[in-house]
Amino acid sequence: MAGHEKEALVLEKVKEKTMVQFLGKFDEYPFLVRFQDHEYKIGEGDPVFTVKLKKVIPVSELMNSTCTALGEAYMDGDLDIEGDLYEALDYFLGQMGKFSTSKKTIKKLMHSPASRKKQEKEVTSHYDIGNEFYKLWLDDTLSYSCGYFKNTDDTLHQAQINKVDYILEKLHLEEGMTLLDIGCGWGFLLMEAAKKYKIHGTGITLSRQQYLEFQRRIEAEGLKDYLTVKRMDYRDLPKLGQKFDRVVSVGMVEHVGRENYQIFTDCVNGVLKEGGVYLLHFISGLKEHPGDAWMRKYIFPGGMVPSLREIIYAMSEDNFHVLDVENLRLHYNKTLLCWEKNYKEHLDEVREMFDERFVRMWDLYLSACAATFHNGIIDLHQILATKGINNDLPVTRWY
Repeated sequence: MAGHEKEALVLEKVKEKTMVQFLGKFDEYPFLVRFQDHEYKIGEGDPVFTVKLKKVIPVSELMNSTCTALGEAYMDGDLDIEGDLYEALDYFLGQMGKFSTSKKTIKKLMHSPASRKKQEKEVTSHYDIGNEFYKLWLDDTLSYSCGYFKNTDDTLHQAQINKVDYILEKLHLEEGMTLLDIGCGWGFLLMEAAKKYKIHGTGITLSRQQYLEFQRRIEAEGLKDYLTVKRMDYRDLPKLGQKFDRVVSVGMVEHVGRENYQIFTDCVNGVLKEGGVYLLHFISGLKEHPGDAWMRKYIFPGGMVPSLREIIYAMSEDNFHVLDVENLRLHYNKTLLCWEKNYKEHLDEVREMFDERFVRMWDLYLSACAATFHNGIIDLHQILATKGINNDLPVTRWY
């Protein structure tokens, strides 16, 4: 063997050793690392999963952003999991406190511009992948947010109906009221509100595909006299020149950016009638955090998970009085596991739409999110509030 070949082999062994040493930090649950003909055990006890590696992941990349390095290796097929992906992530992501993220990466995450043009691009990059893609693994309501499992045997479809019914009950709707849905998605919530309460609703979204599908559904359901959908930025709401009795926003504030939480709340304040009821449903963090680098790079560009206290602070600045706060964290874990199951059942159809890297990326996204909710890394909160004082609502939890 030539000298340079020996040097290359020694260097490869050093890289392999340092990679395994880095992974050795995550020893709360035992697992195996398998690379070529070598096998390494991490932690004490019987391994609960095996990480199979086709090539070494440089420690420099793991140090710069552990989540990005591991995520990209999985997407590229250089890393695979022997066993159930969700279960492995559930063990591994419970130790996210040991992940490394460089200051440069954190700075990039923290200072993501939120101009209107950029925000529209970021939102459409996720939600305009294609309605046919989402229809493969969402339920028939096309609800892309946390369901509400009232009973252990509820299907995903029933859980999404439960969620919408629960939100509408919290809003204390009455016939003839006006309801604004900020980030209305494909419109199921507003359609249910119109059918069950005969309200007049307006939905806004930045997604062109959601806008077109919601328009189609309004026509198909004969709801033109009750519902309107607009493709617009929330910051343009005051230009509508309309005040609403109720405002709801489900899974949208995570897209506005930390610097815009107050602006978002100000816009809600500007279009809600005095004494009106506001419900905000959002993914939240226990504390303020710059976010997951892999998730922001590949899944939700510009996305930011607010803390509960940040949102409540913004509400208090606009004289919103909080009536109730509810955490539905484990409901989102179950919702995501349903989506993951549906997604895996339709992999052949997904592969006809996208390449293998996308297929693996989306599988990782759904499984990782389910694991982070299970581990309490993120929560799902619903905040119910009134603009100013409303003494006409029931004094107990009527819902």
